[in-house]
Amino acid sequence: VQLQASGGGLVQAGGSLRLSCAASGRTFSSYVLGWFRQAPGKEREFVAAINWSGDSTYYADSVKGRFTISRDNAKNTVNLQMNSLKPEDTAVYYCAVDLGSHYSILEYNYDYWGQGTQVTVSS
Repeated sequence: VQLQASGGGLVQAGGSLRLSCAASGRTFSSYVLGWFRQAPGKEREFVAAINWSGDSTYYADSVKGRFTISRDNAKNTVNLQMNSLKPEDTAVYYCAVDLGSHYSILEYNYDYWGQGTQVTVSS
């Protein structure tokens, strides 16, 4: 099972980026998918999660109203549209799969992780 995250890069404050995460080796259409991030010197933190059908989403307060998580079960992918980016959004972003569908903000509820993609927001 592999999760491949992509779409990171360098952007100015106020700009946008779209992250994508493609899963292979297993179909994840029945499970919760999430995004986390880890800034330099900080612990990894929850960003957003989406349920199996895509009709329920949950966001960290810090990104609510700016980020949108979505999924395409036919393509086995999850996306994170990031708008109005701020320097404090700079981090490595990770996608993850929750096989138990806990729909949780807690890392230990997620079973598979992508390798991470770097997002850098300049001021």
